[in-house]
Amino acid sequence: MAVRAVSSCSIFRSASTSSSSPTLFAFRCSPCHFSRRFSQFSIRFPIFRSDKLVPGHGGLQSSSVHSLVDSVMEELGALRRRRRVRAAAKVELTSSGGIVEDKLVNRTLQQGLLLEFKKDSERVLLAVAQRPDGKKNWMVSDQNGVTSSIKPQQITYIVPGVENFDHAEISKFVQSAQENSDSALLEFAWVELLEKNKHVTPEELAEMIFGSVEPLECYCAHVMLSEDEVYFTVLETKGSRSIYGPRPAVQVEELLRRKLAKEAAEKELQEFVQLLKSAKAMPLDAKPPKSSWMVEEKIRQKIKSLESYAIDACTNDDQRKTAGMILRAMGMMKTASSALNLLINIGFFPVHVNLDLLKFNTRTDHSDEVISAAESLLSDSYDPDEIERKDLTHLKVYAIDVDEADELDDALSATRLQDGRIKIWIHVADATRFVQPGSIVDREAMRRGTSVFLPTATYPMFPEKLAMEGMSLQQGENCNAVTVSVVLHSDGSIAEYSVDNSVIRPTYMLTYESASELLHLNLEEETELKILSEAATLRSIWRRQQGAIDTATLEARIKVVNPEDPEPIINLYVENQADPAMRLVTEMMILCGEVVATYGSSNNIPLPYRGQPQSNIDTSAFAHLPEGPVRSSALVKLMRAAEIDFRKPIRHGILGLPGYVQFTSPIRRYMDLLAHYQVKAFLIGKSPPFSAGQLEGMASIVNMNARVAKKLFSSSLRYWILEFLRRQPKEKRYRALILRFIKDRIAAILLVEVGLQSSVWVSVGADVGDEVLVRVEEAHPRDDVLFLKEIVIER
Repeated sequence: MAVRAVSSCSIFRSASTSSSSPTLFAFRCSPCHFSRRFSQFSIRFPIFRSDKLVPGHGGLQSSSVHSLVDSVMEELGALRRRRRVRAAAKVELTSSGGIVEDKLVNRTLQQGLLLEFKKDSERVLLAVAQRPDGKKNWMVSDQNGVTSSIKPQQITYIVPGVENFDHAEISKFVQSAQENSDSALLEFAWVELLEKNKHVTPEELAEMIFGSVEPLECYCAHVMLSEDEVYFTVLETKGSRSIYGPRPAVQVEELLRRKLAKEAAEKELQEFVQLLKSAKAMPLDAKPPKSSWMVEEKIRQKIKSLESYAIDACTNDDQRKTAGMILRAMGMMKTASSALNLLINIGFFPVHVNLDLLKFNTRTDHSDEVISAAESLLSDSYDPDEIERKDLTHLKVYAIDVDEADELDDALSATRLQDGRIKIWIHVADATRFVQPGSIVDREAMRRGTSVFLPTATYPMFPEKLAMEGMSLQQGENCNAVTVSVVLHSDGSIAEYSVDNSVIRPTYMLTYESASELLHLNLEEETELKILSEAATLRSIWRRQQGAIDTATLEARIKVVNPEDPEPIINLYVENQADPAMRLVTEMMILCGEVVATYGSSNNIPLPYRGQPQSNIDTSAFAHLPEGPVRSSALVKLMRAAEIDFRKPIRHGILGLPGYVQFTSPIRRYMDLLAHYQVKAFLIGKSPPFSAGQLEGMASIVNMNARVAKKLFSSSLRYWILEFLRRQPKEKRYRALILRFIKDRIAAILLVEVGLQSSVWVSVGADVGDEVLVRVEEAHPRDDVLFLKEIVIER
């Protein structure tokens, strides 16, 4: 056991701990008083601070608890009897019946007094009064050697017993006060005063615990009382004088519990901050993996708070508060960008982390349950439509898509009939061969609504193996499909059509670039591809006669290799939608949509019929604009939003069609899958699984997720285009088409080599449709900032 004597009294503290009640009691009393109190409260053995140890078995041991208590109590009694009475300063305890008025009498401020004052809301300083400054204010010299004028209400304490104090001694005085302060002293006084229901001033407390009311002891007592948040509360204040009362025991218990919890949390925070600093200082290739931050719950919660703060998605105040404390402890501003940079610097996030992917909580993986169900479907070879399928394996089949496409869900065939008309087959992968409405795989697909295509990755609507191996069309293999066959009139309109379950064998898997090259070569053995191109031209002409509006433009496509690397490889392609192969595929997909809408209308099948009213657009008013991106941009600005009807077709004015249903992407778009469910049921003589009302309800959920996926794609594409531009040489020049003027000479432009729309100030004389040269002044992908400057060439 140990004892610590402070002036003429001792502090007794409990040695044992309690998980639920850590309150420590202290006493200033005689041995018999201690014994009486001990038996009354069943107090735990006190700790006596001392290094005095006695030898025993097994090494050094503490002396007997009871014998040491008795000896300490005897010494305490002797000390108390020898205590020097200071008549001038001695303060007697007042009863709780009322506060004595003269205790709140302020000392008149005069030169040389030592006082404490509030410098600002967070700082309290000691100073020496120098001279009056006006009627009420005083000039003071503080512990930092600064002289300033203070108001009377700023003074929080006047140290008693001090005259003509040298301000050069303030720092030493403050240090001595800090060394003598001990919360255990307040425990002692609290127990004594609580039992007797007494109040206390700083001077009285100094006399109680130090046996002295010298300036240093009084100031030390004032500091302990003013900074205490557990044992005492201010009962009354008048100017710089305050009287304090002991808090009730129950309240102290709760405050101690909170204090210990706060101290534990602060310690935990500091340990976490040290982990962050350590990880931040590590080389990039040595930083701890993301998974290591997720193992321990307390660390995981703090990381999650930072993550939520970084993407502005905190779910409660605790997350915001935790993130703010961490950032402050790291010496960083409390902003989302600070949290993001910190997570990047410790290796938790890659440099190019997609924040929108996190913000929208996009599903990137399928659950084990869904994957297991999908694998079960793959292993089942039963085809319910096998007998009904048309064998079209004799046809030459072209599947045309971008080179990195993973889900191939449509292909084309064509021939010329004896009467000269063109017959086309649009083959669509039969996803319903594997998945049925209401199944676990179907429900998961509906929740996703669509596959998510990003420059860095593809997150398929169906589990990858099912989508890529089971549902997708495979070159040279027999594949189940739903085939829409169409015979065209010579003007491009539909002469006859049919919709059938089929089996096909894709002949070629072509990219748009390779298909365009084959068309350009005009090879005799690829007559079918040439017929498809001829049909696409007929359809385009016919649709324009029906009011269709051409919106072909330039679009960027990006594939990022190793996106987790700080400097990943960025492959950028610019697609011209007027390209022959792209035109071909687009026209055939539109043709398929028109046939399905007609088929559904003829057979009263509820389907997601899409339409888009025209806004009385007079295309001739834009004839003066160059055909292509410039004219398309002007027309798109006038278009109205698309509409859906689930009972009957509605006119799609932009496409120039009486009705239209998206049908060609059932592996990547759930609305297309719904159309397949409805049509497939009718093909085998069953009622469609969904009514128009049910389709409408499902579509509201699906379309919401589809809009999120579209936004994800757009924001991610723009980010990587800006990153691409950021890396280019500063002197590089870019061709830009002026699409329109936003204000004065600020023009909306299209960067031709990049496929990105932006804005730039252009010189006088430049007009809509003109091409100008620009360079990139600044590109900041994380902040979505792009500054361009026109390059004016002297002539």
